[in-house]
This record gives sequence, C-alpha cells and structure tokens, in this order.
Amino acid sequence: MKTVFDKADSRGFFNHGWLKTYHTFSFADYYNPERMNFGALRVLNDDTVSPGKGFGLHPHKNMEVVSIPLKGYLRHGDNINNESTITSGDVQVMSTGKGMFHSEYNASVDEELKFLQIWIVPKLMNTEPCYFNYNIRPLLKHNELVTFISPEKNTNSVQLLQDAWFSIGRFDTGKAVTYKLKNKNMGAYIFVLDGNVRIQSYNLSKRDGMGIWDTDEFGLHFVSDSEVLVIEVPMI
Repeated sequence: MKTVFDKADSRGFFNHGWLKTYHTFSFADYYNPERMNFGALRVLNDDTVSPGKGFGLHPHKNMEVVSIPLKGYLRHGDNINNESTITSGDVQVMSTGKGMFHSEYNASVDEELKFLQIWIVPKLMNTEPCYFNYNIRPLLKHNELVTFISPEKNTNSVQLLQDAWFSIGRFDTGKAVTYKLKNKNMGAYIFVLDGNVRIQSYNLSKRDGMGIWDTDEFGLHFVSDSEVLVIEVPMI
C-alpha cells in the first residue's frame, strides 16, 4: 500500500474577500510541484462564497467538473442554455469537452455558500459539452458509503467520462467500513468533510485528505460522528 497524507492546514489558501478558498492541489495562484494531482483527480477546491457573489462567465475545456454544495445555494448558468440552482443533497456535473463557458454564483443574498469544486481528467477529449444536476438524497444511507458518481450510465449514479467513482457517507462514532478498489490501477482519495477518521496508522480530522493506491482495499474507522467523501480514480 502506498499513501499520501494532506493535512487541512497544509492546503493553499486565498482570501479574495468575496471568496475564501482552499486548494488541495495546485490551482490558480497556488503552485506546489509536489501537489499537482492524485491520478486523474486534478482539482479539489473547498470554497466559501459571500452572499450574492460568485464566478462570472469563464471557459473550461476537456475536464470533468463536479460541484458538491455543502451549505447554501449554488446558481449555475452556461452558454449551452442551462440555468439552475442546487443545494446540499444535489450534485452538478459538467463534461466540458471541446469547450464551454459557465458562471457560478451564490444564489442567496444573506447566506454563505460552501461547496466543493472537483476536476477529473477525462479519458475522452473534445467531446460535446454537457451539463447535468442530480438529487442524490434518495441514494444516501446512514452508516454506508454510497456511490453517486460512476462511469456507468444507470439510475443509481451520475455518469462521468472517466473510470471514476465518487462515494459519500455519514457514520456514527465507532463504526467501520472496508473500501475495495475496482482494480490494481486505481487509487482512492479520501476527504473528511467532518469528524475524525482512522485509516491504517493515520488519524484524519475535518478537511484532511489522504490518497491510497497499490492495494486491493483499506479500512476506515470512525473515531467520532463523521462524513467522508471517497474519490476513486485511475492512477494516470
């Protein structure tokens, strides 16, 4: 088993006034040659956006962009005639393909927006851009890791143009779960949304991240009530 451990306070941080953002991997003004990606996982940004503020229309190309609201309301618009607002329990996926423009705003005038922005390198380039949002609440089960994004097109998960699986779960103190990787070429990045989790000899706290590869499986032990996100990707 190989591992990399990224403490929450080791991430890149920028306070832009309207935006407070933490970067697990190199992004924009944050550059760390030792933190460029984890396999096909290229970006993991932890953003807090002030009421009524946001990102104006800007381009993306050849990237799978996943947005996961944690608190508040995320408003999306783009140049392929999509407009929507999502909140915690919803997930937004854009396959930007050969190119698209989009904007992201806090739809509330009095409440902060907290959301994760995640980029995955696709296995197909220059595809037609597309956008979807999904309600994943019916999938969620207490004390279970539930997959809500996968490469397969089915009714139980969102499809991504990469061999990538996203799983999320809330667990009570003292619970444990074993995660099995799909094959030997895959790795998993665990991001602790809240609580305290023990993996091997590592103790992870809120917003800590850990990458694991070169193994068939690993265990997660929940030291307190916790919520975790697991992103399994090819180790390209």
